[in-house]
Amino acid sequence: MTTASAEELRSRGLHARRQLTEDDRAVFSLRIQRRFLRSEFFFRASEIACYIASPIEVDTSIVFERCWRAGKRIYAPVVGRGSSMRFVETRPQTPLVRNRFGLWEPAFGEEISAQNLKVVVTPTVAFDEHRVRIGTGGGYFDRAFRALRNRQRWLPTKLIGFAFDCQKVEEIRANPWDIPLYRVLTENESTR
Repeated sequence: MTTASAEELRSRGLHARRQLTEDDRAVFSLRIQRRFLRSEFFFRASEIACYIASPIEVDTSIVFERCWRAGKRIYAPVVGRGSSMRFVETRPQTPLVRNRFGLWEPAFGEEISAQNLKVVVTPTVAFDEHRVRIGTGGGYFDRAFRALRNRQRWLPTKLIGFAFDCQKVEEIRANPWDIPLYRVLTENESTR
């Protein structure tokens, strides 16, 4: 049996996500966010990074609101020139702007180094039972957290993928530069 290519699996994950109704996405997103907000990852972290969701992704708005209410600092990814990504603090009053991909980002704010983040909620297009993640194809998260590839020493950063259960695929053939997720949270389960 041959493993499907990353592009085929990305296409399947995107298609599966688009097939969900708006109501299903809302209900499932709420379950996923609640699962995260009840986790040790949320309780132990004083600083969290989290993507700002597009309409077809797992919504993250409750994660942002709960962080602000709990006095936690929350950072959103900002795509830079070329292939760089940085993390900028987002507060309730922070203005958002659309980046070149049409995704919302904070217009400004204090930055934090990716290496100083303990919990990072990542968008996920497809994933497998081994927590290998396929994103949109830009490689931004893999580059930002490339230090996690070399696990010769303990690194505290935990990448937590948010995905709908329908985005789970058979085995993903990982590239040498791919960073596996620490956990994947879906509406039905948590993949360890």
